[in-house]
Amino acid sequence: MTIRRRDFLAGSAGLAGMAGLNAFGLRPAFAQSEPSYTPEEGASLRLLRWVPFVKGDEDAWNANTKKFTEQTGVEVRIDQESWEDIRPKAAVAANVGSGPDMVMCWFDDAHQYPDKLVDLTELANYLGEKYGGWYDGLRGYASRGDKFIAMPLTAIGNAICYRDSQVKAAGFSEFPKDTDGFLELCKALKANGTPAGFPHGKAVGDGNNYAHWLLWSHGGKMVDEQGKVTINSPETIAAINYAKALYETFIPGTESWLDINNNRAFLAGQVSLTANGVSLYYAAKNDPALKEMAADIRTTNFPIGPVGESVELHQTSSLLVFNHCQYPEAAKAYIKFMMEADQMNAWIEGSSAYCCQPLKAFADNPVWTSDPIHAPYARASETLRPNGYAGPLGYASAGVMADYVLVDMFASAVTGQATPEDAAAEAERRANRYYRI
Repeated sequence: MTIRRRDFLAGSAGLAGMAGLNAFGLRPAFAQSEPSYTPEEGASLRLLRWVPFVKGDEDAWNANTKKFTEQTGVEVRIDQESWEDIRPKAAVAANVGSGPDMVMCWFDDAHQYPDKLVDLTELANYLGEKYGGWYDGLRGYASRGDKFIAMPLTAIGNAICYRDSQVKAAGFSEFPKDTDGFLELCKALKANGTPAGFPHGKAVGDGNNYAHWLLWSHGGKMVDEQGKVTINSPETIAAINYAKALYETFIPGTESWLDINNNRAFLAGQVSLTANGVSLYYAAKNDPALKEMAADIRTTNFPIGPVGESVELHQTSSLLVFNHCQYPEAAKAYIKFMMEADQMNAWIEGSSAYCCQPLKAFADNPVWTSDPIHAPYARASETLRPNGYAGPLGYASAGVMADYVLVDMFASAVTGQATPEDAAAEAERRANRYYRI
């Protein structure tokens, strides 16, 4: 039976007073600073989220949502869209002032329309104080100065996934730790008929993650600390030339790959090496026909390039609430409930290392040590470099990423549509449309 908000509040008031519990039956660690959100009468909510690649993510999130509805009477409708469709649909909702109340957005998308969003600072500060603080990278994506325009939610770790037997058959007893060795491995894999493959298409996750690693590993960057566009540089040209050499070893067609395509190619045995979240491993592990492949899968972090340090972009998602939401108190109550320890730990564990925690207190979740395959994903929230590096996050960084400026630069060069120099110059021109210093 669904418990309606009015009945729940009336029945819980006495119990809360006797037991020192808040309205959700949780004993607060910082009762004096804990915000209280009372859902509006007749409230209901609509959440737009990205399609999950791990079933446990969806199951745990939905189970937590059901608990919230049972305790408050607030129905939450959850709609799913492909990764590539989340960004344009959220932008339309922001511009027209209608549609979903909440969105699991990507990267710094919230910075494209901060004036259309509900201020979540009070709640974010409470959660940060209670749970050991936010990881800087995730906090940056969801905040402007001291104001939280969204709630940091997760980093979806990105790592190299490969077939151990095929790497060894190519003559490598250990996976290369640097970019030079990585190129030699990819050449050997192609020669053996077991090529690698990375997306050069407009893949919001895998395409961006790969392109930023290519750039940063060679010392390139879109902008400097002041936000001046610096993409047209010798370091960028070196990154493009390296990308061209890698692309020659790939399976044909990667210039059109979206986020699903490298998963399909790997699981079909068409490639032996790509980069992905832990979802690739679990897709194989949960398919009886792919048990042998699952046992052969290994994961590792991206190789280190000439820059001399590990520099990676990880898919990040924040939870935003639009100003057009008719029930903002209910939305805040929902986010608070989902971010508290019982629900957040259940979601992280249910996601099987796919979703990395936004708050430091959850880093000891047992999921991170339950399987060695999880190890490269465990510190995604801690180690990620924001896509706006080295400048500030904001409208410009969000616009450049949404316009796939960096992804297109590499794609045009590796496919021969432009020289490395022309590709870098075009990226500079496009980026300057957003960074107007």
